[in-house]
Amino acid sequence: MNLLNQSDCEIGPRDTARRDWESFAGADGSFEDLLETTWPSSDLTARPCLASAASERHFSPGSPEETPLHKMLFLPAAALCCLCSALVTMAAEQLIQEQLSQTGRAGETVAISCKSTDQCDKKQIYWYQNTEKDPLKVILRIDLADGAVNSRYNHPQKLDFNALRKPGGCELVIKDIKPHHTATYYCVCWKGSHMCFSVGGSGTDSNSYLIFGSGTKLYVTDKPTVKPEVTAYTAANSTSLGGSSALVCQASGMFPPLVRFSWKREKNGRLEDLPPAEAEQLEIKEPGRITAITVLDQGDIYSYKYLCEVNHEKGKVTGQNKIEIRGPSPPPPPPPRWFKERLLCLMYTVLIAKSLAYFCGLSLLGIMRKTGRSTTSTPAN
Repeated sequence: MNLLNQSDCEIGPRDTARRDWESFAGADGSFEDLLETTWPSSDLTARPCLASAASERHFSPGSPEETPLHKMLFLPAAALCCLCSALVTMAAEQLIQEQLSQTGRAGETVAISCKSTDQCDKKQIYWYQNTEKDPLKVILRIDLADGAVNSRYNHPQKLDFNALRKPGGCELVIKDIKPHHTATYYCVCWKGSHMCFSVGGSGTDSNSYLIFGSGTKLYVTDKPTVKPEVTAYTAANSTSLGGSSALVCQASGMFPPLVRFSWKREKNGRLEDLPPAEAEQLEIKEPGRITAITVLDQGDIYSYKYLCEVNHEKGKVTGQNKIEIRGPSPPPPPPPRWFKERLLCLMYTVLIAKSLAYFCGLSLLGIMRKTGRSTTSTPAN
């Protein structure tokens, strides 16, 4: 998950903004704008949302000659370039939270991990709590440089939380858990995007954004964790799906009811992960079970055996049966090279024979005409 910085779209004058990079919550601890911007009073009420507009002169009210035409045309292109580069960068970045869920009994202490924090430009990790009733609330911040923890965000249970540095990441520690701690917890950090260039040629790297982890759901209950039962089968053949095949994997009877599906295929006697780009997956959640439908294009199917794997809090569970999908019949082998050569020789031979027959026919016709003329002229003489 990613969240873009909206600092360049704030309503305010053209004066220099004061940014408070540490204000992540309001007085009640709720999730608010991550950048606070204070603007002095001025007659300008709108600020264009362009990261490349470093020079305020081009947007100030004044004479038309202050904004040359070629610079006005350059601004949309520069903004589009910066936006595209930022979106491409954000799509490939995410903090890693390997735990889908964490289950504990009341009074225990649990730890939720967050990895791949080396991609964070500002070496500070924020932890958020998301419950069914309340939106995202910031809990604390840990500095990865010295391990210092800042809990000044007015979370109602801030004394129950702590954070620790770990190799390659950090952990959120919750002491003496209670039912009200049941929530999904996310780790977040700042990431700087590519530098955008202004009309005058100067650069600005203030286009920062947030990268999120996938989240870990905490369950506070006395119920034991139960592994899922995995069933895999094919949903339809390639004829009914217009040249595609569907793989179905179903996980049922598990607790907590959170799983992650993945497929492996057997290629040359070895198992390999099915690349996400080669399939489309849809998940259907029902009481007591979750079903994942994966559609494979015909171009991705070539007589593979597929195996479903389900990741759960109790570990990975693999389906017992392998699904074999036969791909389309391979095309017939090309004819041998000598066959084409012989066919070409035969064609030329036929053409030559036709030419000879035509020539012989014309010659015979000429001889017959000459013989007929000589025969008719002899009695007359």
